[in-house]
Amino acid sequence: MGKQVVSTENAPASVGAYSQGIIANGFLFTAGQVPLIPGTSNLAEGGIEAQTRQVMNNIKGVLEASGSSMSSVVKTTVFLADIDDFAAFNAVYGDYFPQDPPARTTVQAGALPIGALIEIEAIALLES
Repeated sequence: MGKQVVSTENAPASVGAYSQGIIANGFLFTAGQVPLIPGTSNLAEGGIEAQTRQVMNNIKGVLEASGSSMSSVVKTTVFLADIDDFAAFNAVYGDYFPQDPPARTTVQAGALPIGALIEIEAIALLES
């Protein structure tokens, strides 16, 4: 079984040697999403809450382009520029997973691309 590249205008375009998402063996693996507004080079403004919302919407765009959804996410990895933003991030994140949230790892990163406050990658099941 091979792999399939996922690409959508509903998430920031790749700016390097990576794909927005890869489908393999019934799973979707997203690239780490930062809070870039699709179609621009602008970061979402408004602090960690606004940046978390943008990241989650970017992930949702990749999921939907693959035929998956937020309810099919099984694992996320979250990188915060400042772990003190955890409570504010978690409040917004929880809105996207109101039931049966995925497994999650959250770490503080030394620095994130383009000065972002947050980056998240996800693994989801493909929906039949």
